[in-house]
Amino acid sequence: MKRNKSLIVGLLCGVICAGCIFAYTQSLRAQVIQERNEALTRYGGEQIEVCVAKRDITAGETIDAACIETRMWLADLLPAGAYAQSDDVIGLRASSDIYSGEVLLEKRFSSEARTLSIPQGLTALSVPAQKVQAVGGALVAGSRVDVYATGATATKLIGQNVLVVATDGAQDGSSNSNLSWITLAVQPSAVQEMVAAVASAELYFTLPATQDDIPSIREEES
Repeated sequence: MKRNKSLIVGLLCGVICAGCIFAYTQSLRAQVIQERNEALTRYGGEQIEVCVAKRDITAGETIDAACIETRMWLADLLPAGAYAQSDDVIGLRASSDIYSGEVLLEKRFSSEARTLSIPQGLTALSVPAQKVQAVGGALVAGSRVDVYATGATATKLIGQNVLVVATDGAQDGSSNSNLSWITLAVQPSAVQEMVAAVASAELYFTLPATQDDIPSIREEES
């Protein structure tokens, strides 16, 4: 009988504890909701659904459904140019690094991403290209470059007269371009070597002089 009473008392204590915990969590939830409502009132209240990055996205990467999601965002705190519909951003190419949780903005993407013109028989390949490695950031679509891969012990020419079809820098070729990637049109047989070079070395791009740029011997003598 004594054991049964102890069991009943224990059960009652458990029920009371559970009730207290439930009441406490409900109180916390109500407090959070109240604080959220106060914040919404303080910052304007209206919320808008926008696209955000689910993970870090690197410059040159093409956006797909797996790397974005939609979230509610305070309208007054939303930067200009935010994408609200996932269909508007899927297929675009990032022109700079985008971090997880960041709102996807128009300025983060190249306007050329959907309009690349690739010569027949060639393959488009985007590679990282910092200003110091790419003629001070002066490369633009239409440039013809030689591509070098340099590692710890050697430098190798891996592409000659390669066509640049897009960049994320200024299209006037100004030296202050904030360049971080370029897209090249390469032979399909060269794609594997170039991808391997990106993974194991650094790429440098040079602008070879054209025949018109090279002075003749007669001109030099005069």
